[in-house]
Amino acid sequence: MSSDEKDKGTGPLAGVAGFGVTFATMFRKANTEQYPEEKNPTALRFHGRHQLNRHPDGLEKCIGCELCAWACPADAIYVEGADNTEEERFSPGERYGKVYQINYLRCILCGLCIEACPTRALTMTNEYELADTSRQALIYTKDQLLAGLTDGMVPAPHPMQPGTNEKDYYKGQVTRASDEQLAEYEQRAADEGEPEAVR
Repeated sequence: MSSDEKDKGTGPLAGVAGFGVTFATMFRKANTEQYPEEKNPTALRFHGRHQLNRHPDGLEKCIGCELCAWACPADAIYVEGADNTEEERFSPGERYGKVYQINYLRCILCGLCIEACPTRALTMTNEYELADTSRQALIYTKDQLLAGLTDGMVPAPHPMQPGTNEKDYYKGQVTRASDEQLAEYEQRAADEGEPEAVR
């Protein structure tokens, strides 16, 4: 056998070596995953379903800038921004995302929308089970994407914390809803019959 045949693996024993790999794997134990009964954890930086985040007092981080929609190579994101008013404030600053949709029939989970977001409003979770039986169910709306409320948050709309501006929110100086925000929400909840905020 020439040295060229050895380098390319094309000699008379090359086929036998290939069968050797096949026979060796025939006697190994099969690696069967018992999905969906047993779900293996994903990697920490796994790109799964998107999430719209909130500030620590409950205001939304999305400012309706549409940069995520422009960055999406699959044209899977639709955003419609609107202006905040003093009566209805959903985010710090001038604007918020009034309509937010992600079409998971188109989304390729590349994460370019995350990199484009200037306020870290959009992140990706580890949730990967996105199958459904209808096309309409795979178009996620803002209600489905918005992160849930945690301790110290009240749902928007509500005013910013007294004496703060949008820069204070983006610098992380707002750490929870103020007593005024909590009192206002609880009054509104009592008037409308909603559950009280968690203190």
